[in-house]
Amino acid sequence: MRNVLIKNIKRLLQVRENISKPLKGKEMADIPFIENAWLALENGVISDYGSMEQLHGVADWRNLTVIDAENRFVLPAWCDSHTHAVHAGPREIEFVDRIKGLSYEDIAARGGGILNSVDKLRETDENQLYDEAWERLSNFMRQGTGAIEIKSGYGLSLESELKMLRVVKRLRENHRMIVRSTFLGAHAIPREYLTNKDGYLDLLIHTMIPTVVDQGLAEFIDVFCEKNYFTTDDTQRILEAGAMHGLVPKVHVNQFNSIGGIKVCANNGALTVDHLEILSEDDYALLHAHQALPVALPGCSFFIQIPYTPGRRMIDEGLPLVLASDYNPGSCPSGNMNFVISLACIQMKLTPEEAINAATINGAFAMHAENETGSIRKGAVANLIITKPMKSLALLPYHFGDSPIESVIIKGESI
Repeated sequence: MRNVLIKNIKRLLQVRENISKPLKGKEMADIPFIENAWLALENGVISDYGSMEQLHGVADWRNLTVIDAENRFVLPAWCDSHTHAVHAGPREIEFVDRIKGLSYEDIAARGGGILNSVDKLRETDENQLYDEAWERLSNFMRQGTGAIEIKSGYGLSLESELKMLRVVKRLRENHRMIVRSTFLGAHAIPREYLTNKDGYLDLLIHTMIPTVVDQGLAEFIDVFCEKNYFTTDDTQRILEAGAMHGLVPKVHVNQFNSIGGIKVCANNGALTVDHLEILSEDDYALLHAHQALPVALPGCSFFIQIPYTPGRRMIDEGLPLVLASDYNPGSCPSGNMNFVISLACIQMKLTPEEAINAATINGAFAMHAENETGSIRKGAVANLIITKPMKSLALLPYHFGDSPIESVIIKGESI
């Protein structure tokens, strides 16, 4: 692996040597930077940086690859903390159904939605799943993502959930991206248990969770806490079982209804509460009182035309915020975090600085990757975005239909 020197950087963004907690409220409006900067990479990590005026004092570098970033911004690669990147094929027929007027709930009620993906995944070979997921991650990486969380949840049986999680483990071991794994066996009730929900909960709690942990296949646990899926009581039971086995909660809540999911998550030490399109005043009070990170998924709101997470109010009230893609075949078939940031600015009224903080350092905290990535600091993994020539950082979300990225560096290697 060659050493790299990036020089003449117009602005080196997100320089944070010491950060111990996610940004919140007014903190999200600022991104520390160095003007006219250089950045040195060695053996896949950030080794040093500074202003160009200081460059001559740096030790001699041998076998350098030099990148001239004149008029370009350099920042950490995106940290996408909520995806469903392992699945078997698209669900474009449902896309057409929504155009014709059916809602997400309508499609699910007639046997589509998540259960459609379950049917496809159970029939698909593990190696094919791996190959398809590899291509997706490689595409996301070219769009600037350097760290990703991947959920199971399209198997809904012991065998098929383990198959999904083995794929995630292989991606974690072999792909250049930083990968985190979440067990989402509680994504929906499988067809064979539609009249026996308690039976499926018993399978989840007593068989699936212990097996997943015994095989070292996940570090987080998730539940789709929503009407017609899993109740707050169900969620409580599942999260308690996960905690007994060391799994940290990252939970789907308040996507279509506010049914008390945030309170359950808060009481169970959830790392994140994801979606939050529908919030009551009590929900805001709970977010203020507890440490769970709110995660907004504007790509999902865009694609299935539901409300956007009220990120502007959250930040104004002093809360933290994370942005993630929610890539999945049904409600957000895009993992393009550049578009997510544009949506956050256009539809949620975040400033460019707030959106970038939400998608880098806060995204890293949302999947326990803050010690590896999300900021520019010595020893961090060299996951970087080099923009095209730009006069202003605001141009990054402004050009919502065009990639602002000239090149991506992952673990010190240009992609």
